[in-house]
Amino acid sequence: MTARLARAGRLGALLLLAGAFQATPVHASADQPRFTVVGAPTGRGEVVTWGASAARMGDSAADRGYRLVVHTSAAGSDPQIRLSNAFGDRPVTFDSVYAGLRQEGAALVPGSNHRLTFGGARSVTVPAGAAALSDPLPVRLPAASDLVVSIHSPDAAGPATGHWMALQTSYTTEGDHTAEEGAAHWTQTTGSWFYLDAVSVRPPAGTAAVVALGDSITDGWQSTTGLDRRWPDYLARRLRSAGLHVKGVANEGISGNQVLADGGGQSALKRLQRDVLSQPGVRTVFLFEGVNDLKAHTGVTAQDLIAGYREIVERVHAAGKCVVGATVAPFKGWPEWDPAGEKVRGEVNRFIRGSGEFDAVTDFDRILRSPYDPERVLPVFDGGDHLHPNDKGMQAMADAVDLKSLDCAARHPGG
Repeated sequence: MTARLARAGRLGALLLLAGAFQATPVHASADQPRFTVVGAPTGRGEVVTWGASAARMGDSAADRGYRLVVHTSAAGSDPQIRLSNAFGDRPVTFDSVYAGLRQEGAALVPGSNHRLTFGGARSVTVPAGAAALSDPLPVRLPAASDLVVSIHSPDAAGPATGHWMALQTSYTTEGDHTAEEGAAHWTQTTGSWFYLDAVSVRPPAGTAAVVALGDSITDGWQSTTGLDRRWPDYLARRLRSAGLHVKGVANEGISGNQVLADGGGQSALKRLQRDVLSQPGVRTVFLFEGVNDLKAHTGVTAQDLIAGYREIVERVHAAGKCVVGATVAPFKGWPEWDPAGEKVRGEVNRFIRGSGEFDAVTDFDRILRSPYDPERVLPVFDGGDHLHPNDKGMQAMADAVDLKSLDCAARHPGG
């Protein structure tokens, strides 16, 4: 009970933080912020193997090191990482960046820690609002491995960019200890990722990726910390043993995120290009958003939300990629639930199921709802707050995805 209350407290803090950035709905892609990447893929078939949505963090500090633990999906050679300063208000320099495989805790497998370069240089300065892609590292990165990226900045200041709810323990330190494989200097822990927002690899020819664009359910809230039990993690496990081209999975969920308005991070409409379409090797976008728009009592109608879905679908199709839409899951029992929001949810789900505008549909509502009260999550899948599934619910969601729908052939302009 104490652990659950602590988790609820952390979620409350995240929701309060999200509320501080609430903004008006966004309906037009013409106003989307520009996002540039310093450096570029080699054009040799890179595919994203891990991703986490960028958002504004608290103030950063100079001479701090971060040892960030991430879990890969697709295997491949020549890994590259992307460091993001999307929400910074000034340039930030990274003067030492290493990548290795985790042995245990903050300790690395001996001999696995290698320095990364950027355009051949050991350091890189990332402008405000931009990201930097490293040079390929000439090693092979296994699937389902814990990659550890260690970074140090001598001059970081102002807002940091990162991902709040990692559900993974990473480590921090004072000074530059990035080259060390031992854990002696990495004694401080953090539950967030800083600056790192993507890892890509060069897999076998024809390999592709799916990006899950979502909110806290996709982000993994109520799944077990440190065990990679978010539904996209379970999906990645299924894809590893499936004879399909899609192997990479990038989780671009943000707790509290909305389709139309800023809140828990920028809206899905604003961040679509940066978090999703800019990732290499993406074949399919899996869209599972909407509950935060309709439960927040902001006056969002079904037609408002449908218009947002349509814009996302149009932009993804224009980029030559497919879109799988997921129905909005039940949440009766959550404090913000009311009959008006439930009515909107029903209208939205009818559109998702029947419009034909998505390339495929996964019916998470049908999978998660109770047969005795379809407005509620089935108790065996309920993480305890009547909105977020537990580990069993997360696995049930992943099991419901038709894997062949992720391996679709682009049939739209730009494909």
